[in-house]
Amino acid sequence: MKKKTYLLAALLILLGCTLIPSCSEFDAEGDWVELDNPNDGQPTDSTAVYMLPTPQYIGLTAQQQDFAQDNNAFTLRFLKAVNDVDSSGKSFIYSPLSITYVLSMVNAAAEGQTSQEIEQTLGFMLGYKEAELDDVNAYCQTLIEQLPQTDPNVQLSMANAIFVNNDYTLKPKFQQDMQTYYHALAESLDFSSPETLGHINGWCNEQTRGMIPTILEKVNPDAMSYLLNAVYFKAGWTSKFDERKTKTENFTTESGKTIQMPLMHQNVRALFLEDSTYSAIEFCYGSGLWNMTIMLPKEGKTTDDIIDVLAVKRRLRGHGDGFCLTMEEVLYYPYEIDLKLPRFGTKSDTDDLEGTLKEVLRQMGIRQAFDSQFAQVPNLCEEGNAFISMMRQKAAIEVNEEGAKASAVTVAGIDLTTAIDFTGHAKVDFHANRPFVYAIQEASTGVILFVGKYTGE
Repeated sequence: MKKKTYLLAALLILLGCTLIPSCSEFDAEGDWVELDNPNDGQPTDSTAVYMLPTPQYIGLTAQQQDFAQDNNAFTLRFLKAVNDVDSSGKSFIYSPLSITYVLSMVNAAAEGQTSQEIEQTLGFMLGYKEAELDDVNAYCQTLIEQLPQTDPNVQLSMANAIFVNNDYTLKPKFQQDMQTYYHALAESLDFSSPETLGHINGWCNEQTRGMIPTILEKVNPDAMSYLLNAVYFKAGWTSKFDERKTKTENFTTESGKTIQMPLMHQNVRALFLEDSTYSAIEFCYGSGLWNMTIMLPKEGKTTDDIIDVLAVKRRLRGHGDGFCLTMEEVLYYPYEIDLKLPRFGTKSDTDDLEGTLKEVLRQMGIRQAFDSQFAQVPNLCEEGNAFISMMRQKAAIEVNEEGAKASAVTVAGIDLTTAIDFTGHAKVDFHANRPFVYAIQEASTGVILFVGKYTGE
């Protein structure tokens, strides 16, 4: 039954993809360059620009497809967790996938209940059975190698690094696994030197093209190591907005205040879904393999209601299965849409939450990895068992008429445990002139890179 559903969804997408809009690619400096419009010379019965994706699938195994869907469930649960603890009413953006990579690197050195909690929370448990470590690592390797190759019109880079206190030595197998599966840079540094902070922050700045210039305010001279992941995404809309059509209009913020802000405008042919809580569209980047899903609350509903529903659904539009439908939902279908979307930018830092990133992940089920007495991470350094002493993520996004760019850096500080004995254990208007929820996702795997909420504040 699932295979038939996948086939039907794929056929619907393919049938809608006979026309693809003008695209963008990047020049040597990373700026957008307009490509020829493949619609030129072809008849069309509408002024709407076609935004329907052309699938070019990454070759995930059946197990890896399950990993992708279940890790998306972690992403949406994380979205709800940070939304629940953030009472500021301000916009935010995060990359749970970046958190996944840092925790997966820790997991590669973990054992027992510590490993089980990480894998179960991230979605790497198969029927409550612990996945083989090599399977988890291979999945991470597949994404880091293949996601950046899916679309030449999209810039995507994923980088990992391990900065080790020169008083400690990485275990050879851990270091080899990090190079093989995560392409991780491993460097030994003097954590007591003032230059080390600049070196680590410089790596962040370089990997995010200046979007995240720093991740640490200081380096703990007694720390064992810092594990980092950086994600950078930049893509032009498959159909760019015309700046001449951008108008200053009313936007109703989360607190109910009406403000003036620039709303971009165009008429598009795109995939649309509507249920009792929200309406949503998939707005494509590049050649159509990446998209931003934008979710607007229905009358009487809020962005909190959307996030609560997503946490229960456990997915956006899954791997070909039409958004995990309920009886009251309508499958994503091509619609002609009068679209308005704000030009906006957002920066977030988990240290600004009411509770640290560690506390959020504890509530989601990862406990032992953060416990200085009971963590089971013996395979990272030769000198002893380790635990995660600190964790932080910074993320940013900029959206304009050309497209969008987003970036995130996640860091985990690793220290020695205090105890190492651990034996045992149709046509439609879609005017985003009020708060909305969004996600940036790759089409063939369904993997979500970023999730956020824009409130106008």
